[in-house]
Amino acid sequence: QVQLVESGGGLVQAGGSLRLSCTVSGLPFERLNVGWFRQAPGKERETVATFGWTGVGQTYPAESVKGRFTMSSDDDRNTVHLEMTSLKLEDTAVYYCGAVFGAHAPKGADEYGYWGQGTQVTVSS
Repeated sequence: QVQLVESGGGLVQAGGSLRLSCTVSGLPFERLNVGWFRQAPGKERETVATFGWTGVGQTYPAESVKGRFTMSSDDDRNTVHLEMTSLKLEDTAVYYCGAVFGAHAPKGADEYGYWGQGTQVTVSS
């Protein structure tokens, strides 16, 4: 059974930090690329960070998070993380973990076929 389970969301003040985690199970790790995405109310799902199956070459398509968010993975590749620092009000959204097989991690959210249930991140002033 394929499962992507996010955790670590919550309420944080602006300027604070949060660490999200996504545990992947039921999928082989060969050629499995993983990404973090977010969706705010009334907005389209946005790609925040991608992590290629080779373990190198993370990308951060969302300009607004560059320098503040970092994606990483545990050595066993079962769990990926999104370290978020200097959080801003506009980072408030439901954050999703997505996965897709392929030679590289695509940047478009619509190219990912496996999804977690999402975790809410709320940044307050």
